Amino acid sequence: MLPAPLTMEVRRGAVAQLGALLADSRVATSGRIAVAVGTSQGDKIAEIISPSLGEAKVFRLPDGSVDAAVSLGADLRKGAYEAVVGVGGGRTIDVTKYAASLAGIPMVAVATNLSHDGICSPVASLIHEGGKGSFGVPMPLAIMVDLDFVHDAPPSLVRAGIGDVVSNLSAIDDWHLSAAERGEPIDGLAISMARTAAEAVLGRSDSIESDAFLTVLAEALILSGMSMVIAGSSRPSSGGDHEILHAVDQLFPGKSNHGELAGIGAAFCFFLREDSHRLGEVTSCLSMHGLPVAPGDVGLSIDQFTEAVMLAPSTRPGRYTILEHLRLSETEVRAKVEEYVDAVGR
Repeated sequence: MLPAPLTMEVRRGAVAQLGALLADSRVATSGRIAVAVGTSQGDKIAEIISPSLGEAKVFRLPDGSVDAAVSLGADLRKGAYEAVVGVGGGRTIDVTKYAASLAGIPMVAVATNLSHDGICSPVASLIHEGGKGSFGVPMPLAIMVDLDFVHDAPPSLVRAGIGDVVSNLSAIDDWHLSAAERGEPIDGLAISMARTAAEAVLGRSDSIESDAFLTVLAEALILSGMSMVIAGSSRPSSGGDHEILHAVDQLFPGKSNHGELAGIGAAFCFFLREDSHRLGEVTSCLSMHGLPVAPGDVGLSIDQFTEAVMLAPSTRPGRYTILEHLRLSETEVRAKVEEYVDAVGR
């Protein structure tokens, strides 16, 4: 049987109706449930959920660090909670996913933002003393997306989810390349799900102002996360594009967010492949939604982006992508970056 959440809901007012979901005995039998919220929306969320969750313990997460997750995990164990609900953006959900795995209890994800596909992915991206790392976790038991909160979120963060899901197309090409060059096994269902998620967003003419578009984007990000669960790794949604974004995060932290960098990375990888059709589709989609396309759009110089591309393969040792395949020298990479900037500028 394929892994799947008990339920997935994308609608307005989802946070207020959280109690109805948690009344399901498949989530918790005794009703001993904890709720984790971030600092920015914590008070508002706690006020909204209190009528439906009664005396549920609300934990406020100070940041998106491993330490915060370990601390929450310890509190969940001490409190003998049956389940924990993470309500918030990607940082809150990632910390809660990891804490739930440490406590050995199921986790329910309630997303208030759509900035990347971590809503239900089997990965938690957390900050530690060495930078930022990815940690394997079980996927959430149930998933809800509250469109009221999504509409109130910073538009740039909501648009970022578009860049992340569209980058699946580059990751899929990298997986096929690895299969052809190295014999890496491919999971066709995982690829189909990841591609379907990307194509669903790529072909739309509306944008984040529309409930219909946000619903499709939410479903696409969730489907992308489920493709990783089926594959047993981030392979269907993370290729050379994500290697580049992780390198940028390491070298130039704070320059941009995950989804924006994923979109730029994907477009650059299609340029390296000389796939003008996909390059045009991806850059047109990014531009239409006001997302950055060139390194300069996020404040990265040609030299800085070149440095990131050179470092990129080391961020995912053992993963074979177009970057590892071409094995370009620093001089060759800089030339390609200059050509890419010129091409997308036109």
